[in-house]
Amino acid sequence: MSGAPLGATVTPEGTTFRLWAPHANAVAVIGDLNDWDADAHPMTRGEGDIWEVTIAGVGAGAQYRFALDTAVGRLDRIDPYARAVTNSVGNGIVWDPDAFDWQGEAFRCPPAHELVIYETHIGSFVAGKDGPGDLADALSRLDYLRSLGVNAIELMPLAEFAGDYSWGYNPAHIFAVESSYGGPDAFKKLVREAHRRGIAVILDVVYNHLGPSDLSVWQLDGWSENGKGGIYFYNDHRSSTPWGDTRPDYGRPEVRRFLIDNALFWLREFHVDGLRLDMTLYMRKVDAGGEDIGDGWSMMRDIADAVRAERPDAITIAEDLQSDPAITSADGTRLQSQWDARFVHPVRAAIITPDDGARSIPALVAAVTARDHDDAFTRVVYTESHDEVANGKARVPQEVEPGNPSGWAAQKRATLGAVLALTSPGVPMLFQGQEFLEDEWFRDTVPLDWERAELLRDLVRLYRDLIALRRNLAGDSAGLTGQHTEVLHADDAAKVLAYARLADADHAVVILNASHEPHEAAVRFPGPGAWRLRFNSDGRTYSALFTDHPSADVEAHGDGPSAVVTIGPYSALVYTR
Repeated sequence: MSGAPLGATVTPEGTTFRLWAPHANAVAVIGDLNDWDADAHPMTRGEGDIWEVTIAGVGAGAQYRFALDTAVGRLDRIDPYARAVTNSVGNGIVWDPDAFDWQGEAFRCPPAHELVIYETHIGSFVAGKDGPGDLADALSRLDYLRSLGVNAIELMPLAEFAGDYSWGYNPAHIFAVESSYGGPDAFKKLVREAHRRGIAVILDVVYNHLGPSDLSVWQLDGWSENGKGGIYFYNDHRSSTPWGDTRPDYGRPEVRRFLIDNALFWLREFHVDGLRLDMTLYMRKVDAGGEDIGDGWSMMRDIADAVRAERPDAITIAEDLQSDPAITSADGTRLQSQWDARFVHPVRAAIITPDDGARSIPALVAAVTARDHDDAFTRVVYTESHDEVANGKARVPQEVEPGNPSGWAAQKRATLGAVLALTSPGVPMLFQGQEFLEDEWFRDTVPLDWERAELLRDLVRLYRDLIALRRNLAGDSAGLTGQHTEVLHADDAAKVLAYARLADADHAVVILNASHEPHEAAVRFPGPGAWRLRFNSDGRTYSALFTDHPSADVEAHGDGPSAVVTIGPYSALVYTR
């Protein structure tokens, strides 16, 4: 199979068009470049059934399609590699990736132990003027995100999808940035400006299925078996997914190339700093608990290896949610990290239940200390994500106190969950609006209520202070970036938990009270001497509803050593040397 780039490639002479179509009898380029005349620019079949033609004088902006003569008649198809489209059922657009000015940008992704991720959806992050929000709208909030302290944004999928409103997990054209979001250059500008602010950009990609609607690759060249999708898809029972009959055929070399080309495309042309692979369970299994797809496992591994070879600093993340260590193991898929169901589900259960007696400290201990391969950062930890706050589930404040999601209980327990996410071992992640207690369940048609960011600005400060501690911005909380965790105190009766994080010789001690009553407890510390209180979530500086419980610096002494700590209701403390 030829290694020449597929799709439309702009050259000094014009544009070269290439298409893989093994079952076509003939292929031509049609478009505004030749008045859509299929006789004007026929293509030549070459090695690996790749059809090719160079058309002089054609440059960026030209609209085109491929006209295929097939066993089922003429088929006009959008280029599977189109870098831009007019819309999901429109035409491909010739795009010159070298035309954008990166202005010398040379950003590198922070290592996993330093990352704090903020997941966002472009269409709803900021309200659009006459439709969904777009990439320019999102760019307007980058300074806010920098002030919040996050150093990575994870964008829900941007590949062109059917219609203008979507979560993005229905990609019709995986190389084209969604036209309603502003297209490729708008995305490049967002990445460039995020990098200028020290913010990495991680992109969600969908390789477990395509579409299922508006797919130009469906029976692309007329061939299929069993009424299935043709050359890009499995044509037997393996094609079936929960989202449509469109699982790519990971065993076909040309399809593997298609997906690896796409993964590298985002790194090379858009300078993204990582990829998050959507629901990888359905890349590696026919259904949730059934037949393994061996080629799916190796597909993920090849993507991980290709990304690592291209950009050693870039991060790869799986959404698998089966707590399978093979996802991040050297002899498994070799992806760097994965969303951790062992954290989100028990932590949400603990903070949402109205009954203090039902909060399980042993379950929280298990959630905090879970790890694979003796590496704390092979998991992403969170209490809210797009999946956790939709499809019948609500935002944490709404779950805690449905009638008053900005009330005392909602504020206290939502922030307790945030402390757990931002101080536990793992890569912490927030979901858009979490820091100002957004209480709407996630929908792609409802933008964030940014007035809440001002209304609850003191709570935003709590998140900012927590993130600064997690990132060790003041140089006094390096322990929170460390590999090692030790449980110091776990009292299920009193609902008090304490654990230490360790990086080299630096310790940070986190103490949580998961009950509605303040507590005083003798807590073991990692070493004797003075321990300074760096953070008290009950501080009135964070909310007028908080009690400003008089927690203070402590002196640890004796065998253990230990110190008596007093802590407010549903509160958390962070101590360092």
